[in-house]
Amino acid sequence: MPADAEKSASHSVGPARPDAVGRALVTGGSGLIGSHLVDLLLARGDHVTVIDNLSTGRRSNLPVSHARLRFIEADLSRALDALGKGERFDEIYHLAAAVGVRLVVDDPIRCIETNVIETSNLLRFALGHGPQTDRAGRVGARTLVASSSEVYGKSEKLPFAEDDDVVYGPTSRSRWSYACTKAIDEYLALAYAGKHGLPVVVARFFNTVGPRQVGEYGMVLPNFVAAALRGEDLRVFGDGRQTRCFCDVRDVAEALPRLIGAPGCVGRVFNVGSDESISIGELAERVIRVIGSGSRVRFIPYDEAYAAGFEDLKRRVPDLTRVRQAIGFERRRTLEDTIRDCAAWMRTQSTTGVSAAETRP
Repeated sequence: MPADAEKSASHSVGPARPDAVGRALVTGGSGLIGSHLVDLLLARGDHVTVIDNLSTGRRSNLPVSHARLRFIEADLSRALDALGKGERFDEIYHLAAAVGVRLVVDDPIRCIETNVIETSNLLRFALGHGPQTDRAGRVGARTLVASSSEVYGKSEKLPFAEDDDVVYGPTSRSRWSYACTKAIDEYLALAYAGKHGLPVVVARFFNTVGPRQVGEYGMVLPNFVAAALRGEDLRVFGDGRQTRCFCDVRDVAEALPRLIGAPGCVGRVFNVGSDESISIGELAERVIRVIGSGSRVRFIPYDEAYAAGFEDLKRRVPDLTRVRQAIGFERRRTLEDTIRDCAAWMRTQSTTGVSAAETRP
């Protein structure tokens, strides 16, 4: 088990199971959040099935072999069909999605179809593949659907609370397609809870970062860390004054089994992340300082970084009242801890032959 999984295993990851061993399905389980979640589920004794097409995740994020881990490399809908009617899961974590600003801008069709169609198929699967079924076979597995702070769009109300209105830009700007798809995912999940009684919870993630994250699809922190380790300029898009709230992936992963296991969370949406803001310019400077790099910060106009007319959000801060009241969620790791651990992970990857494409800005 990875060292960070051993550290997390000492913390509660959900209520004790009524049976000796649980069965969990994690879609997108080789990605950043998914792989850390898999570590936790294996540590508590679950049998875990991971479905991932490795389009953005990496197989090396998971154990090479484990007696209670089954890895299926395939597109989600095809894999669900292959699992068959006899498969039963206590918990399903739907983390598979097209992610990253760069991917959304470059390939909006893939983003839209992946996020909406695959989520619809997953919810239908969850309905008939729980540990118990009624006479109609329609009870379903406890299910968590991953969403995103992007759902709030360009709303200027801060902090963002789960029941706030959302505001999107025009459909002519592909930048907003991801936000719309995740909102549709939420509508679908809550509709399944309301109409069929599927025990589903939605988690809206805010800028989750940490070891195993790569910058290939526009993720800012791994891009900064990788550049700082090489002594290259850290490229900040825009004026650098836009602010974000970063939360360590290990803190986020520990919250998910607690959300899915709490009856009071069913049919509800929860912000999950940190509510401590930092500007992107300040983040770049902090990465340089923590790593001890000689790099400098270079500002890149949005029109140069993306297509002309790209819109970004100035601030993105979650209201964490609901998740704190529901499961007592608090961030335990500082941003400096995360930066150091990201750098340590990247150094390890460079000595074990990770490809340059997986760490380039």
